[in-house]
Amino acid sequence: MTKPCIICVAITGSLPTKENNPAVPITVAEQIESTHEAFEAGATIAHCHVRDDAGKPTSDPERFAALRAGIEKHCPGMIVQLSTGGRSGAGQARGGMLPLAPDMASLSVGSNNFPTRVYENPPDLVDWLASEMIKYDVKPEIEAFDLSHILQASRMWKDGRIKDLPYVQFVMGVKNAMPADRDVFDYYIHTVKRLFGEDAPWCAAGIGPNQIVLNEWAISSGGHARTGLEDNVRIGRDTLAPSNAALVKRAVDLCEKYDRPVATCGQARAILGLRAA
Repeated sequence: MTKPCIICVAITGSLPTKENNPAVPITVAEQIESTHEAFEAGATIAHCHVRDDAGKPTSDPERFAALRAGIEKHCPGMIVQLSTGGRSGAGQARGGMLPLAPDMASLSVGSNNFPTRVYENPPDLVDWLASEMIKYDVKPEIEAFDLSHILQASRMWKDGRIKDLPYVQFVMGVKNAMPADRDVFDYYIHTVKRLFGEDAPWCAAGIGPNQIVLNEWAISSGGHARTGLEDNVRIGRDTLAPSNAALVKRAVDLCEKYDRPVATCGQARAILGLRAA
């Protein structure tokens, strides 16, 4: 297989703390340094959340702007993807960073259960976030926690609420949501190809110990891979990951195993239809 594999690093997220793993980058300066290490290891997309002074998740556009500027300075060409996830704010505050016009932003198009709560993505908010992404030329990454989310993304694409060919990411292994099930995973791929075309790019993310499982499934099946401390603070059952870069290196090793070249930033931008850096 010669198709380049895009590696996305989810550097921080909304939940992991220094108590979970001292390597989790919390401040903007820590995030920039950790992203740079992951970039040098082979990551070409940085999936970004920001924290406030107390280490709590926030959607503060100024913090997102500082993080983006640092990544662009130290990681030339890297794709910056900002999170509009629900743990960082409520309502339209979740999209307050979209006027920064990053390369990409996450977009969850439906609701589902999380470990202790409902992850709410009401239709009016989804439509508003999607319209802001069109307005500021931001490519959405569809966060698919369920099969219905892939089908909804197709409807939104066909009726113009999503402008360009969607980039769908399968998220598996969240407690109370979709488990890491190989039959379901294979059907997700089938559904993406049926709805968006045989060559439509897709990605997969596994939570906790499922991270390496989904990395291998995706890389061996021609998809792209997400890794990073947001989803998994361990590199082994009893071993904390020393850095985001270490988790990226593990994905790079799988690319070598399956004869997948690791995508450069230029290749990743071409695959996703993004503007040149």
